[in-house]
Amino acid sequence: MHKITAFVVAETTRPKKGKKEAALAPLVKSAPHYFEKSVPAQFIVGHETVTIGEHAIELTAKSYPPDVILVEGTIDADDIFVEGMLDLKEKLIEACYQFAKKKGAKDEPAEEYTVYQVSGYKGDPELFLKTQSQRIAGLLKTEKLALDEKEIEHTLSFQFKYAKDDLVIIDWDGAFIFDPNGEFGEIVELLELANYQLLRYRMLDMDLDDRLHKASKLTETANRRWWFFGTKEIGQAYQEVISLRSQSISEFEALDRDIKLIGDWYLARLYELATKKFKLDIWRESVKEKLESLEDVYSIISENFSISKEQIVDMVQAAGWLILLIGYFVLFFLESKGIKW
Repeated sequence: MHKITAFVVAETTRPKKGKKEAALAPLVKSAPHYFEKSVPAQFIVGHETVTIGEHAIELTAKSYPPDVILVEGTIDADDIFVEGMLDLKEKLIEACYQFAKKKGAKDEPAEEYTVYQVSGYKGDPELFLKTQSQRIAGLLKTEKLALDEKEIEHTLSFQFKYAKDDLVIIDWDGAFIFDPNGEFGEIVELLELANYQLLRYRMLDMDLDDRLHKASKLTETANRRWWFFGTKEIGQAYQEVISLRSQSISEFEALDRDIKLIGDWYLARLYELATKKFKLDIWRESVKEKLESLEDVYSIISENFSISKEQIVDMVQAAGWLILLIGYFVLFFLESKGIKW
């Protein structure tokens, strides 16, 4: 039996919590009973049935609170290695996008991914690689052109094999799962989690770019006006950056920590492979550097264009003395002219 599961993960403008999804049945492969407690909870927020060719497909929308939505759909196929699978996959992805937009998803940032699942066979799944390597690599890369042997070899190199009769191949846009018993559920969920984490990094990266641009504009504005007028705005932005940094570090490190709690189990090792393929470590470092840079920028702006409470008191006192001196001068002038009050 063959299946194609496609999903889209996107930022949403209308976050919903919905009904919490039931925990999946445990894998026969080694997996601790607390795996479902180590990943962000998903909440089902809607279903929709669409027709693609001869296939009636139920799409399921799930939310990762507070601002991410995921839509997935699965097609059962007799043979995913035949011609036309890429077209079918593209239509399934488009259906997921359309349903996600109905739920408030933005066009960008978003991630799409396809998982090809093969079950019901006997023997070593590496036999598929010998006979279908060109087709598998083409599906993973969404490429109809005949690929070079070195490109095929590179595409199929991110593999994870646990038992003699199973195999998982992970690429940037898709994955292949070979399992004779059809145990795909938690592996698909794990790939959804990796894509979710990638999307979160992209969302934060875009937000930081916007904040850096705002800091630049704030500096230009502060240079053109009385510098103490921007004190409140600068201080508020600085506090937001510090809060954002603390929240982001806590959020991402909590996810990494919980995954690591699983240790050397099957799903943890598979997740590690996915994070390497998606370059999550590089995204993490990039976001961390931008957070630190933004905090430094606002710190410098705050030091150069803000004033302390003590400085405000000193300025008020100086203004008061100036007004008092002007008053004495006016009185002296009036008295010298013989003008009485």
